[in-house]
Amino acid sequence: MPRVSSSLSALGQRTSEPPISWLIKTTLERPHLISLAAGFTDGPTLPRREAATALLQILRSRGTGRAALQYGSTAGLPALRERIAARLRQADRTAPRGRSADAYAPARLVITNGSQQLLYLITEALCDPGDIVLVEDPTYFVYLGIAQSHGLRLGGIRMTSEGIDVEHLAATLERLRRTGELRRVMFLYLVTYDQNPTGVTTSLERKVRALALLRRYEKDAGHRLYLLEDAAYRELHFGGEPVCSALAAGDSDRVIYAGTFSKPFATGVRIGFGLLPPALLGPVLRIKGNHDFGSTSLLQHLLARVLASGDYERHLAALARRYARKAALMTSALRAHFPASVSWHEPKGGLYVWVSLPGHVPAGPKSRFFARALDRGVLYVPGELCYAEDPARPRPRHELRLSFGGASDEEIRTGIARLGAVAHEFAARTRASANSSGSRS
Repeated sequence: MPRVSSSLSALGQRTSEPPISWLIKTTLERPHLISLAAGFTDGPTLPRREAATALLQILRSRGTGRAALQYGSTAGLPALRERIAARLRQADRTAPRGRSADAYAPARLVITNGSQQLLYLITEALCDPGDIVLVEDPTYFVYLGIAQSHGLRLGGIRMTSEGIDVEHLAATLERLRRTGELRRVMFLYLVTYDQNPTGVTTSLERKVRALALLRRYEKDAGHRLYLLEDAAYRELHFGGEPVCSALAAGDSDRVIYAGTFSKPFATGVRIGFGLLPPALLGPVLRIKGNHDFGSTSLLQHLLARVLASGDYERHLAALARRYARKAALMTSALRAHFPASVSWHEPKGGLYVWVSLPGHVPAGPKSRFFARALDRGVLYVPGELCYAEDPARPRPRHELRLSFGGASDEEIRTGIARLGAVAHEFAARTRASANSSGSRS
């Protein structure tokens, strides 16, 4: 059928502006605005010296210098893939015995332009318009943009303090089986460590149970159901016991593991990676070959060098201390400046604090609360943006995602004080409205 109304493809017409674009635009247009929105990392701790030293070492050598400035393979630098595989195996060392070492084989790894590209590649490889992806409720809002542009339907799975509600996942899969829609379900997407936006970490026990459910419903689906584990914040953990990845569950042919160096090392080093089941490795590499035929070689050599030298581990230790202090600073300011009716999740890692206002106070991008916060000179991510369009439930509108990652200590103190003043304004309005209603009755 000829395109009558537009020369754009269906995907081009479907794709709307990502919320992150207007959040950044708002920040740039208001130079005095305190942004607690975008997930920038801490500026003063960016590893400038470590990066400079590693790059000089690479470029001073004729062999490594030429290799680093030349094209690499689509899969990525072998030395970097080997080091990543070894780190993942070591991170899951507390897993139950008997797990196959093949789950962590370097041959299963592909290097990408940040983990964001991997999410896009997986979606392209597995999904057609109208397919269903199950996501946490709430979830990483940038992935919602990928799903929207591909014409996908989304099913939200409730969150608990230990990760997804496995009972709700089971009920959702059963409902989709009964309605005949299970065949359109392609994978379950989880941000499993210090989740963006809530800060919750999914326990290994929840991952094991989720995989068992996916395996149980595969026959009715007619194809393999994958678990896509987004571990972008795994190395930014600063409290509590470490948790093994879903790779440790002994079902690695169903697990897609996504990681990144952007958050733990430097956001300007846009290098991520995926550890894929063998059935997906070929298709993803072919699609990536059409995208870029390989991520930037120089930055892969840089990361391989800092991993080998120990600079990466030393940087992580300093970063954990810094983020633990900034998280404590933000939550202390919340206690000092916000009404008692407001609650939040105490972070043990990552970059975010998830704040819940009373349910009758909308805080979405078109709300009076959001407009008043901008008037006060502070920007946050409306929690509403983190929920998928799911007809099974109304979208919550009373939550805020606050980032302590890129803000200075003074910006955190001042920004939270300003937001707290707005929260008190709305609490006072609610009390006045309640008193007025009571007097009329």
